[in-house]
Amino acid sequence: MESFLFQAAIYLGAATLCVPLAVRFGLGSVLGYLVAGILIGPVTGLVGSETESLQHFAEFGVVMMLFVIGLELEPRTLWDMRARLLGLGLGQVALTMAAVAGAAYLLGLTWQVAVAIGMIFALSSTAIVMQTLEEKKLTATRGGRSAFSVLLAQDIVVIPMLALMPLLGSGRSGGDDHAAETPMGDGESATMLADVTHWVDTLPAWGLTALTIGAVAGVILGGIYLTRPVFRFAGKARLREMHTIVSLLFVIGVAVLMTMVGLSPALGTFLAGVVLANSEFRHELEADIEPFKGLLLGLFFITVGAGIDFGTFVGAPVMILGIVAGLIAAKGLILFALSLAFRMQGRDRILFTLSLAQAGEFGFVLTSVAVGDGVIDSELSSILLLAIALSMLFTPLLFILYERLAARASKGPDIPDDAIEETAEVIIAGVGRFGQVVHRMLQGSGVRAVVLDRDIETIQLLRTFGIKTYMGDPTRPEMLKAAGLDKAKVLVVALDDRAAAVRLTKMAKAANPDIHIVARAYDRVHVYELYRAGARDIVREMFDSSLRAGRYALERLGWSDSDAHVAREAFYQHDRQTLLELAQLWKPGVKVTDNPEYTARARELSQGLENALLTRFGEDPDAAKATANETKDP
Repeated sequence: MESFLFQAAIYLGAATLCVPLAVRFGLGSVLGYLVAGILIGPVTGLVGSETESLQHFAEFGVVMMLFVIGLELEPRTLWDMRARLLGLGLGQVALTMAAVAGAAYLLGLTWQVAVAIGMIFALSSTAIVMQTLEEKKLTATRGGRSAFSVLLAQDIVVIPMLALMPLLGSGRSGGDDHAAETPMGDGESATMLADVTHWVDTLPAWGLTALTIGAVAGVILGGIYLTRPVFRFAGKARLREMHTIVSLLFVIGVAVLMTMVGLSPALGTFLAGVVLANSEFRHELEADIEPFKGLLLGLFFITVGAGIDFGTFVGAPVMILGIVAGLIAAKGLILFALSLAFRMQGRDRILFTLSLAQAGEFGFVLTSVAVGDGVIDSELSSILLLAIALSMLFTPLLFILYERLAARASKGPDIPDDAIEETAEVIIAGVGRFGQVVHRMLQGSGVRAVVLDRDIETIQLLRTFGIKTYMGDPTRPEMLKAAGLDKAKVLVVALDDRAAAVRLTKMAKAANPDIHIVARAYDRVHVYELYRAGARDIVREMFDSSLRAGRYALERLGWSDSDAHVAREAFYQHDRQTLLELAQLWKPGVKVTDNPEYTARARELSQGLENALLTRFGEDPDAAKATANETKDP
């Protein structure tokens, strides 16, 4: 017991030290976990052989992760992914297997060993890639969705890979099959599971097929018809932990069932998640599983770092690094070719190419099976395991490279500015989502405007719809002058860059003090900055839509349309007055919490709004009196 607590303290302490530092320096949590494992394993030797057992346990975090991902996908969405699953996913696996196996065969290995290495290196790391995509908010991008499709296809092909591996070998290198496959643990439950697994292995092909179909059908039917009564029965206990117990039971039960019939537990739980995507218990399941998923994934990454055999690396560093570099380069080229074939563009192509260029955690499993089946020897397996671990270690660095390349790609080529051939009373600087709506409204009202933007892709898209837009940096004085700033009446500042918006406002007011500036603001602090710069009509990008949502909520609570409208208008007018007063008290570079005059007045104004609404709808005499005092001139 003491030893277990000591080891747990080491793992948790290393994660507490390394992960926040890695996140703070923009390296991502995954690299922090990997470095933590390296520190407590190869560097200091604080942990030892138990990391391999822990890694098998922590791999269940991947199972939970795929279950949570499945909860986010409806069956229709999964069906829509079929082209990417078959084309991108299976295409990547087949091409990578062929390239790696061909290279290994040319290096003098037998074709059986070459094919085994091709299968091992064809897979990528679901755990690291999906965790990093989610952390960097890239899952919903086309590149992120395509990467997920490939990872899902890889999880599927693991099953035939495990079935084919014994055909490449000369028999197990030690022990009988039953002993080698006996799960960890002892007692009646472990013996029972081993007996069931052995019974499944003895089934004929048609029996195994029928059992597999039955298991998948059981997961689907159980997800549809069994979860509701079980959750309702457990809910009668009125204990929060019962919902967590049922959620874990469902995920673990599906994983055990899939393991018994020889399927991937990760694939099975993903299917279960998809079945429950439309269930009323979806969000509850996700909330219950999420903490366990994050903890187990973190532990898995630590064990990968701790299990890196630097002794093997020191013995042949050039060869090991050559294998890792060759693997990343080969997979990167294949992924890039697939991205071209599927017409990915810009950032999506870069993300897809770099995110999947490593080996994966299932490579550890295939390597172990290959050794057991006599396909590869222990010396080669140690090299392969080290190459897999190092390629996973380099993955966060590939994501950092993606961010650098994506930032450079977003700037685009150095395209010369357009020659502005017209002037108008209105100039719109920035034609993103905000600026486009403003321009369309003005155009529909018969008002001409000169539109400036620096994003060539957006400009080309708008030109295809007949919207005339000029290529040029709106923050450059000569561009504004060419657009007729000195004679314009209104400047609409709709730039995404908040600092550039403030600079543009100052510059425009200096060049034409009479121009009226309508500016888009990101938040309240940005409002204050723009107000100081000279803008007077300032619109927070989410403010009006939030007011409309609040009005809808009041109406659904039984308020009449007129009362909800009055409440909305009262809040709108109060907020405008509040911003005007607080903008005059706001001090640049000083936190609002360190500005007592600002915080005191903000508190008074907030209370004034509540009193005003109580007066209107609650007929509270005390609120009426407070409101009357509040509205007096200071």
